[in-house]
Amino acid sequence: MLAGQMMTQPLTITSIMQFADRVFPEVEVVSFTADNPRHRYTLKDAFKRARQLANALAAFGIQTGDRVATLAWNDYRHFELYYAVPCSGAVCHTINPRLFPEQLEYIINHADDKIIFTDPTFLPLLENLQHKLPTVQKIIVLSDAASMPQTTLQNIDNYEDFISNYVDKFDWPEIDENTASGLCYTSGTTGNPKGVLYSHRSCVLHSYAAALPDTMNLSSKDVILPIVPMFHVNAWSIPYCAAMVGAKIVFPGSKMGDGETLETLINSEQVTLSAGVPTVWLALLNYLRDSGKKVPSLNRVIVGGAACPLSIMEEFEREHNIYTHHSWGMTETSPLGVFNSPKAGMENLSQDELNKIRLKQGRPVFGVDLRIVADDGSEQPWDGESIGEVRVKGNWICKSYYKLEGSDSHDNKGYLRTGDVACIDQRGYMHITDRTKDVIKSGGEWISSIELENAAIGHPAIHETAVIGIPHPKWSERPLLIAVKAPDKNISATELIAYLEGKVAKWWIPEEVAFVDKLPHTATGKVSKKDLRIQFEKFTSSSS
Repeated sequence: MLAGQMMTQPLTITSIMQFADRVFPEVEVVSFTADNPRHRYTLKDAFKRARQLANALAAFGIQTGDRVATLAWNDYRHFELYYAVPCSGAVCHTINPRLFPEQLEYIINHADDKIIFTDPTFLPLLENLQHKLPTVQKIIVLSDAASMPQTTLQNIDNYEDFISNYVDKFDWPEIDENTASGLCYTSGTTGNPKGVLYSHRSCVLHSYAAALPDTMNLSSKDVILPIVPMFHVNAWSIPYCAAMVGAKIVFPGSKMGDGETLETLINSEQVTLSAGVPTVWLALLNYLRDSGKKVPSLNRVIVGGAACPLSIMEEFEREHNIYTHHSWGMTETSPLGVFNSPKAGMENLSQDELNKIRLKQGRPVFGVDLRIVADDGSEQPWDGESIGEVRVKGNWICKSYYKLEGSDSHDNKGYLRTGDVACIDQRGYMHITDRTKDVIKSGGEWISSIELENAAIGHPAIHETAVIGIPHPKWSERPLLIAVKAPDKNISATELIAYLEGKVAKWWIPEEVAFVDKLPHTATGKVSKKDLRIQFEKFTSSSS
């Protein structure tokens, strides 16, 4: 072999930070926070404070590989953690506050988090768990001293005091690119949540891919509003790829679902690109429609987490000249797997043909090896008709779960089993048709049908239950609880829904219950959800 004579440099988040600090120091970062409705500073300021934070973490005793947790909204302090923690050699563990308390307890303890940085909003969650988290030594509230709320938590401090006594110079360690940088847990739809441990290398390569012209098409001319939360899959890598290209970032804080706040931020900061789940786009469109306002600077939005209705795409384009891109991925894929952007030559297609393509999840991004596999293990052709489970392999795809290396999450060829069922057409566009697991995706978040069924069956008046997803105009899907009453027992839908309160996450609780005489079963005695979906295919949730 004749080796090339080119230099190699580690692909690290530190390299992104140092590059942006030198080349784009003047680029702004704007945030909506609890203690400041419009905080504004530059990348130079952000990385200066990140060095102070790194010194504070070192003084506290955080070492290479230690897990530092965040329970926080999208804002500038969270942004500083995104760099200071992994660049100092530790692991930034972002926690989804929407999970049920038992799941939060499991995640924090499974990760052995030593310190938690939390938004003031989430203090009640931690107060209820404080005696169940033996590894957590300190909690830092993302605020200044004046804005610190009252709390019963011990060993607590505010962020500004935590970093204020430290210099803004820090000798960043040389890190191997395969060093762990971030940790994010799945929603635990079957069993306990599973940890996905990202590396510096995977994050840098993912950021490169996300910025490509046929994906997010990012440049220094963009102003990006990441509505997708930073507590979930690195906010689709926007905090990294935006700094990589020098794009201005606008963080919405806790107001990511408020249409009026989003309109104000978009117009005042001249946002050109935003990313989020369909629910937030519906909130924005509803506000724009009711107020009569426009968002002329915004030219494209990216939708992931759930399928985007064509009505949202059409209204964005018809009323606001905004193009909507579908995308697909999961925690295990960092999350970019496929992205829907038009190919050359498609401009000659009819509107109906274009709409059919736009409703698909998209084409694989270079770096993602994607295949469709039938039940017998054979790879399916890309003909737009053959379906199978989506399986993926690539440089930012997890090869095993944290502390669960022996699981059967991958096939014998090393491909991740995603659990999604899809077909791929001749142009390479993937269309998700079903899921192998009976989970429901509502507002971009997973709901476990099994856990809902197990909770409902606990009522003495219920004999058997099944949960399926039904269409919803706002949340894409909501759970429908189908129940068989026990002999000689009676219960109303309202009573059964009330019974679920406190047993599952509040936002999981169905708004609809359908009582039936019996449930269909397969030959092996399992409830046939395929038959239930056919039976209730015209049932649409009436909740708002």
